[in-house]
Amino acid sequence: MRWQEFSVQCPELAAAARDRFVADQLVLLGTIRSDGAPRLSPCEVDFAADELMLGMMWRSRKALDLRRDPRLAVLSLPAGKDNPGGDVKLDGRAVEVADPDLRERYCQAIEARIAWHPTGDYHLFVLDVERAATVRFDPADGMMTVRRWRPGTEVSTERRPG
Repeated sequence: MRWQEFSVQCPELAAAARDRFVADQLVLLGTIRSDGAPRLSPCEVDFAADELMLGMMWRSRKALDLRRDPRLAVLSLPAGKDNPGGDVKLDGRAVEVADPDLRERYCQAIEARIAWHPTGDYHLFVLDVERAATVRFDPADGMMTVRRWRPGTEVSTERRPG
C-alpha cells in the first residue's frame, strides 16, 4: 500500500518512520542484484504528495535492481552501536514514477530540503509498503522492544532480552 494508506492503517509506525527518515535524510536501501545476491546502498528519501520517494542517479545499480525486481527494504541508519533512536525498517516494492506532476513535486521537496534539485535524467520511485517494524534497545533494563505490522493486522509488540 502507498504511504498515505499506510499512514492511516498504521499511524504509529508510519510516524516513527517519517520522523526518523526526515531527521536522518538518508536510509540504507536493500535491493536484489541480477544474480540474486543482496545489495545495500545509501539512498536519500523525501516525502512529497503523501508519498515516500526514493530518487536515484540515472542508471545507478540500485535503480536498475529495482527496475528488474521491485522488492526492497528501507532501513534507518543506526546512530552507533547502542543506537538510542532504534531502528525502523520497511519492506515493500518500488513503483517507478513517470507522472510529470509527481516528479515536479519531488523536485520541490528535495529543493526545500537541500537547496538543490535534480537536472537531467534520474530515477524516481515511490514505496508500496508491505511490512513495517521498529526495534529499540533499552540499556537501562537490557530489554529490546520490537513492534511489527503487516496489512490487515494490528501492530504487535514484543519485549525480550536484548
